[in-house]
Amino acid sequence: MQIIGAETLILVTNTLSIRQWKNEILDKTDIPESDIGEYSGETKEIKPITISTYNILTHRKKKGTDFTHFHIFSANNWGLIIYDEVHLLPAPVFRMTSELQAKRRLGLTATLVREDGLEEDVFSLIGPKKYDVPWKELENKSWIAEAKCIEIRVPMEEELRLKYSVADDREKFRLASENPEKLKAIDVILKKYENSNILIIGQYIHQLEEISAKFKFPLITGKTPLPERQELYDAFRSGKIRTLVVSKVANFSIDLPDANIAIQVSGTFGSRQEEAQRLGRILRPKAVNNTAIFFSLISRDTSEERFGQNRQLFLTEQGYEYEIYTFDQFSNGTKEKEIEPEPAPAAI
Repeated sequence: MQIIGAETLILVTNTLSIRQWKNEILDKTDIPESDIGEYSGETKEIKPITISTYNILTHRKKKGTDFTHFHIFSANNWGLIIYDEVHLLPAPVFRMTSELQAKRRLGLTATLVREDGLEEDVFSLIGPKKYDVPWKELENKSWIAEAKCIEIRVPMEEELRLKYSVADDREKFRLASENPEKLKAIDVILKKYENSNILIIGQYIHQLEEISAKFKFPLITGKTPLPERQELYDAFRSGKIRTLVVSKVANFSIDLPDANIAIQVSGTFGSRQEEAQRLGRILRPKAVNNTAIFFSLISRDTSEERFGQNRQLFLTEQGYEYEIYTFDQFSNGTKEKEIEPEPAPAAI
């Protein structure tokens, strides 16, 4: 932005991310706040630097009608467009944002991986890859926290196992994901790391509500109003709250530098991107003890194990190892085995 010195549009995933980008620009530059505009559901500003969301650009009142706001952006002569989380761009709903005219485009991502195999489309939509660096190299230089990945395989009670055995594939995955025995594993982790800053992340709202109710931790979902989310995140950053329960809304663009433990209780089938995004929530460098632990709770001898292996693939390609424990082994402090990383190309 400094080199180009032209009108800039920054596209991000949500309104919270708009605010974080604005704060970073104000913190790292001498650009006056009056030159930075927010174009969101709440505020409509076009400034020398404009930060907006993919959803605003692709919003329309109903399918088949014109996009409500797109013409405002397409009429502008942008010198630079920055696409945050650029791996999202091949999705049909976001793809058309690449039609915006600009002299220069920059795409940013820590996880150029998609389960539909369309990651290569990013290069045709934005341009060729200019730079990449492996996560482990960033870790070695202390740009991100040193991470340890641990999978805990939790048993199922007999009654649930019987129900699981006669369910269809989708229901099998849900039953395994919502296995109530995972609450016992959470309890053990909380006791072992009681002075840590912990995020409990999951896919199924009912499961997260149970966790929130049992342990008396605040819960953030897609229905949580933005001011309340911001308030809870601020309380977490200040240390007033040490543990948050969050849904998949926390997969992207949450800046919680002191979070050092993540407990993943359920996920979106075998999504490698989601696994990496969730680990990313705790990788901000720490002022003291620059380490983070990513726990993944899996129901033993279920389809969740198979999907879990696929989810771990991207991270093992980056050089991370997964320590695997049964619930009893973890409780007693004995290890089962590790998944060794395989040689692979660098992350993008």
